[in-house]
Amino acid sequence: MEEFVYVFTSLVNCFLQALQFCMLIRAVLSWFPLDDSNKFLIFIESVTEPVIFPIRAIFDRIPFLANFPIDLSFLVAYILLSVVSGLLGGGIA
Repeated sequence: MEEFVYVFTSLVNCFLQALQFCMLIRAVLSWFPLDDSNKFLIFIESVTEPVIFPIRAIFDRIPFLANFPIDLSFLVAYILLSVVSGLLGGGIA
């Protein structure tokens, strides 16, 4: 049973690290003027948006954060992924 738990947490941790890496790529790509039909950009956004969207929806309900010039939901999502990854025993902190 210990082996199963170890393998499961390792797989989840690898998934979370890959998701964090995709989020970093998305952040860097946001600095460049790319076409919205870019296949790589579409892939990165489709992978990361399900993680960011729920936090963005919560922040949009808070008047102060709804008009904030920086997308804090992205940062909060990344930090949450780091915390969960750290609780599982590793990851990018």
